[in-house]
Amino acid sequence: MDDVSATHRVIIEMGMGNDLHGMDYTKAAGRAIEDALRHSSLPLFAVTEVAHAEMRVLVTVGVQEPGKVDLEALTAQLPRGKAEVTAVPGGLNVPTGGDTIVIAQASVEAFLSPQTGWRLRK
Repeated sequence: MDDVSATHRVIIEMGMGNDLHGMDYTKAAGRAIEDALRHSSLPLFAVTEVAHAEMRVLVTVGVQEPGKVDLEALTAQLPRGKAEVTAVPGGLNVPTGGDTIVIAQASVEAFLSPQTGWRLRK
């Protein structure tokens, strides 16, 4: 994707998700992304002439075993923009005496190229 330094971050949201049974890092990460998305709204697109497709979306998920995350599946879940998902060490594994709870954290950032001449719709 394009260099993120040539864009402006317009939103950042954080979320947390877990998988209680099954140690599924992708499921926990997906829930963390959904949690972050539930906390955000982008009214910017409703009041300007900027299309959602112009938005670059960078998602970082933290789990104990980043290599076990299906990045393509998570990218496919994102509803808007040009998305990229990466997994890094983080989160928690919590042993519960037979199962291990997987806790994931997510950061969802949205970027736009520098904008000029915005105007509100009537």
